[in-house]
Amino acid sequence: MAGASEKKELVTLEDFISLARQGKEVLLSIQLIKPILIPKFLPGEIEGMKEGIAMYLLVANYSFNVGGEIGKVSKIYGSGIVAEPQDVAKQNSFIANRRLDIDYKRLEVSHIKFDKKYWE
Repeated sequence: MAGASEKKELVTLEDFISLARQGKEVLLSIQLIKPILIPKFLPGEIEGMKEGIAMYLLVANYSFNVGGEIGKVSKIYGSGIVAEPQDVAKQNSFIANRRLDIDYKRLEVSHIKFDKKYWE
């Protein structure tokens, strides 16, 4: 529709960072999760594999509040295999936390206030 104003969908961290840089008050809460996934294979798809290997993801769920409107963004920061050695799991968490720090700095520079959380 020509001339009609369309509301831009907010779907990325950068969308909310942009709003904060424009002077809008952006409130943020963060939830870190570690869901476990077990891929399923059809018989014969992958030779010798009848079951998938249990994997985990390191996911941050961001919940933004801009003028009472809530926007949600989820971002994967890492992954691994459930049965991996503990030192590998710690390394994966370390890497995910460093990636998370990069986004935390972007949010802080934009004056978005939040409590930092990390995977153990």
